[in-house]
Amino acid sequence: MSNEASRDEKTPWWEGVTRYQWLVLFIASLGWVFDTFEGQIFVTSMNEMMASLLPPDVPMEKRDAVAKLALGVFLIGGAVGGVFFGMLSDRIGRARTMIITILVYSIFTCMTAFSQEAWQMIVLRFFVAMGVGGEWAVASAMVAEVIPRWARVRSLGIFHATSTLGSYLAIAAGAFIVGNPAIQTEAIPDLNWRLAFGIGVLPALLTIWIRAKLKEPESWKRAQEVAKKDPTKRAGRIGDLFKGDLRRKTLVGVALASIGLATFWGVKIYGRDLMRGAAEREVVMQNEGSSVDSEAVLKANFSQIKKKEMTGHFLVMTGGLIGMLAFGPISERIGRRGAFSFFFVGVFASSALLFGLLTEKSVIFYWWALPVFGFLVSGIHSGYAIYFPELFPSRLRGTGGGLCFNLGRVIAAPVLFLTAWMQQSMGFTTNQTAAWLSGFFLLGLVIIRFAPETRGEDLPE
Repeated sequence: MSNEASRDEKTPWWEGVTRYQWLVLFIASLGWVFDTFEGQIFVTSMNEMMASLLPPDVPMEKRDAVAKLALGVFLIGGAVGGVFFGMLSDRIGRARTMIITILVYSIFTCMTAFSQEAWQMIVLRFFVAMGVGGEWAVASAMVAEVIPRWARVRSLGIFHATSTLGSYLAIAAGAFIVGNPAIQTEAIPDLNWRLAFGIGVLPALLTIWIRAKLKEPESWKRAQEVAKKDPTKRAGRIGDLFKGDLRRKTLVGVALASIGLATFWGVKIYGRDLMRGAAEREVVMQNEGSSVDSEAVLKANFSQIKKKEMTGHFLVMTGGLIGMLAFGPISERIGRRGAFSFFFVGVFASSALLFGLLTEKSVIFYWWALPVFGFLVSGIHSGYAIYFPELFPSRLRGTGGGLCFNLGRVIAAPVLFLTAWMQQSMGFTTNQTAAWLSGFFLLGLVIIRFAPETRGEDLPE
């Protein structure tokens, strides 16, 4: 079996990874797939959900505001769960905490299917987000600790990229369940989106496998032994993240995550909606001159438009899959700082073109533009899974990664409220709002100058 000393540049990165290590990567990734599905199913069905949970006379602007409130609460819930479960994983173990997080997001997603009012849905989304935020922090730490150093970056890139599969599942649910008029019944006219949320309970079955197969990483066990002998090395203490050399690492991590998460909900999702807007314009133009008004035309072509919307989502996520897989090899060649800088510049340029200069194009245009955009805007997120575990010692790895990634959610949440204000009070269009928000990527170029370079280094003990 390959080891660190006998490896050279020609040795494939996967050579020497054991069966158990592959199993850890597979189970962690599967949890992240379902984690992403639980988050994205709201995005693919929020238009229909808002129409169901709010009175029919509520204007579209109010529905959009409620949807943004739900997204903001989701970000805050993810932050709470990420920090809490990250700390818990440093104290009681990665595998046991992963089981808890999966149960949390599965059960509360299923409960969302029974919401009767918007406030109920929003409260439940908070608890779903707690599990979602926690699972990422725990799983990324476990993969980093179990996979050998030579394969760690590629494995963490694969781990984070599997989120695309969760988005694909949500897209499929949006296209074939939420957007399927055959599922509707007279007794339950909004059965579509409720059924999509109801199947969210299925990931709970994964916890049985985790319980049977996974064991705690050796580095975590060593950290526990050290903590017993030295109380100053106790695991999972947030205050320790802001002491000594860890302070700069923590602040840089939070800042990087804030940029990626603020733009995820304020820029990336708008990219998907470009295809829907183009499809709506084409449908209206095809019926121009008829006696049927535009609203009726759009309603009559709902299924077709919904599938185009999901196609746009698919294109963005497919480009994102490639981008997330590419971040690891790029960061191995030019360093973590260089890779983040590359993606920040690229996504700023693509966002400016897509939302600012090249608006209201045809559906055909978006077939090639959206994958490029997705590659750049999603690739950054893979960097978090790779970089954050490299910043913190074992006793704080779950806590540090969870705090950085999920405190970024808290900082990003006001951006959602800002976008609603820009559109409702300032009269900005969706494209104009997204174009302005893309300026956050330039801020990333400033932040990355303060980030430590970790390429080629072992995980800190």
